[in-house]
Amino acid sequence: MKIVIIGGGAGGATAAARARRLDESAEIVLFEKGEHVSYAHCGLPYYIGGVIQNRDALLASTPERFKNRYQVDVRTRTEVKRILRDEKAVEVEELDTGKVYRERYDKLILSPGASPVIPQIEGVNLDGIFTLRNLSDADKIVRFINERNPQRALVVGAGFIGLELVENLRRRGMEVTLVEMLDQVLPAMDAEMTKVIEVELKRNGVNLALNEQVVKFEQEGDAIVAEFKSGRKVEVDMVMLSVGVKPNTELASSAGLEIGTKGGIKVNEFLQTSDPDIYAIGDAVEVPHFVTGEPVLVPLAGPANRQARIAVDNIYGRGVKYKGVLGTAIVKVFNIVAASTGVNEKTLNRLGIRYEKCYLHPFAHATYYPGATQMTIKLLFSPSNGRILGAQIVGGDGVDKRIDIFATAILARMSVEDLTHLELAYAPQFSTAKDAVNITGYVASNILVGDSPTAHWDEIENFQDGALILDVRTREEVMLGKYPGAVNIPLEELREHLNELPKDKTILTYCSAGLRGYIATRILVQNGFDAKNLSGGLQMVSRMLPVKELEQH
Repeated sequence: MKIVIIGGGAGGATAAARARRLDESAEIVLFEKGEHVSYAHCGLPYYIGGVIQNRDALLASTPERFKNRYQVDVRTRTEVKRILRDEKAVEVEELDTGKVYRERYDKLILSPGASPVIPQIEGVNLDGIFTLRNLSDADKIVRFINERNPQRALVVGAGFIGLELVENLRRRGMEVTLVEMLDQVLPAMDAEMTKVIEVELKRNGVNLALNEQVVKFEQEGDAIVAEFKSGRKVEVDMVMLSVGVKPNTELASSAGLEIGTKGGIKVNEFLQTSDPDIYAIGDAVEVPHFVTGEPVLVPLAGPANRQARIAVDNIYGRGVKYKGVLGTAIVKVFNIVAASTGVNEKTLNRLGIRYEKCYLHPFAHATYYPGATQMTIKLLFSPSNGRILGAQIVGGDGVDKRIDIFATAILARMSVEDLTHLELAYAPQFSTAKDAVNITGYVASNILVGDSPTAHWDEIENFQDGALILDVRTREEVMLGKYPGAVNIPLEELREHLNELPKDKTILTYCSAGLRGYIATRILVQNGFDAKNLSGGLQMVSRMLPVKELEQH
């Protein structure tokens, strides 16, 4: 068996190692156009920021190591120009010598990755404007920073990599402007969940420009002037473009392999392309989303590694099916951690999938143990059977642990009721006796069975006419601000004032985070009132309303 692999990133390198573990007699050749194989792409922003100072620590392996450990023939600086399917061969060029030759294969694995999207903007090729995709890019950026000592930077695009670059350029002492064409940062999450991130960016001195778009770059002396669509101009010393990636499908397309509807290489559940002897993995492939079934492009290292193992297993006849992708991702932005898995609300609305949701603000560990921090959880689930569809979390400590549990629960097709039965590790410095995941299950289950009639932050305006908005917080809390027109009756006094409340109107109860509002709703419903609880409480509403719109007392 001769296996040829195109691309030495996460997918290609993993495929090579897996093939050797399954077959000691196989001939394995890996072609990589760049200089490096198997490096830590996700660590590149932190290398730029100086958090990772040892560059070699980013190299998970080298061609020499692959040769010595796995007997894999790694050929860097070698570009595959054509796939000759009829001959079962590839035509390659050695970039340093210009030599062109052919290499035959029995099975071919495509792992060509993706390339940064470079927007069609006048002046985008000026010196000092960079994209970040590989270690060579990072080397150029670090060299530029060390030699030019830039003081002002512009980051274009507020996705995961863009946010990591912002933090690391600030760590380098630069004044940073972040521009995003949408009205929120981190478009993979829903807008109300990202407001905390925007506050954190501003708190750390980042100039945030949302609903803005760069239309032109100009060189003025040693500076770059970026002109926005609004007419605003920003003068900087360097620019980082982080507006997404596009799959590298040219080689597959020219070989007549089928390309999917989203522009990636189309593969079946065994990760075979339209040619059964050619497999494709990683950033260039189009795979089904586990929740929705729709084809998606998910350029993440985790899925690429899993796909590599499955593709090689199937080359050796193991019949392993790829279940799909969740897109689980996490990012740290200064002191805030944001994570998501499954589908967001925007996607569910676009696809017309029915859903219910809940918000809550549990603590990462017991509040009596020092250092407890609060997180915000948003859970999306099916109103018919409670199946979990997606989760988003913003907070500090413990976000990673909970998002991984939710991702596991989605893959296991668990319901919100199942979350209440999970037995999770507890000690006061790690969790609470009822973990945040358990509490999320309780809240969602209460909604599902009708114990907690619920409204959400984006529905509160519907209750301003013909309904009573009831604030059940303490009077001291209300002095700091309340929703306009709300009536305050503290929870502990509610039963004493039931005869003063209308039974011919809907009553929307709220507190700060949702728990007291839920208790108030239970009291009211059991006393014959039409009541609903505001999920996530005033914390969710105040994120989306300017503070000045809350009544001050």
